[in-house]
Amino acid sequence: MTTAPPSRAGRPRANADAPDGTLTAREQILDAAAALFAESGFSGASTRAIADRVGIRQQSLYYHFAGKDDILAELLSGSVRPSIEFVDGIEALVPERISPAGALFALASTDARTLRRTPHNIGTLYLLPEIQDARYDDFRNERVRLQASYGRLGAAAAHPDVIATLSEHRIGSLLIQLVELVIQLRRDTTDAAAEDDDATIASSCLRVLGLSTPEIASARIEANGFVVPHE
Repeated sequence: MTTAPPSRAGRPRANADAPDGTLTAREQILDAAAALFAESGFSGASTRAIADRVGIRQQSLYYHFAGKDDILAELLSGSVRPSIEFVDGIEALVPERISPAGALFALASTDARTLRRTPHNIGTLYLLPEIQDARYDDFRNERVRLQASYGRLGAAAAHPDVIATLSEHRIGSLLIQLVELVIQLRRDTTDAAAEDDDATIASSCLRVLGLSTPEIASARIEANGFVVPHE
């Protein structure tokens, strides 16, 4: 059975379930919580403060989420899930329809864009000590799964001399952390994260694997057939 190419790249729009262009109540809660977590930290943001920012009663918030741990878990998963869905589709096309290098470029640029577009730079919460709690196992497992995809594609795309010194696991760790630099770029600049950063980061991923400039250019051309143009 032929696997269809990924239909979209990047984080789903916040108003995907609201045809009139407005946010649903659940989405408003997530957006308000993201803003408060970024402003006050996780421990400094209460469910009452989140409800107040949305303009609803605290009890109404509990209709959608069990508590702020549940909200944070959804925000974190939402920052990684689109990239997992994307790589699941594109890995199935390697090598018949796209090379490992092309698929890796597509994944890295898509993942960078996902992180660049997460509301209120949710990626800054990745290092919270609370994330080590068992309540966030799903998010950590999703990120491990994404890292494994980076490792497989990276090992398949890398030049032999790189494979001789780096394991697949190490490659995956290096690549995902390189892509996650976009989180710090958003944090350190007052300018909006640039669309060009996505391709620059993807190119850097291939560069550390020993690919030449012409090889990276070829991978980028391949990837263009699978990554939806910037809106």
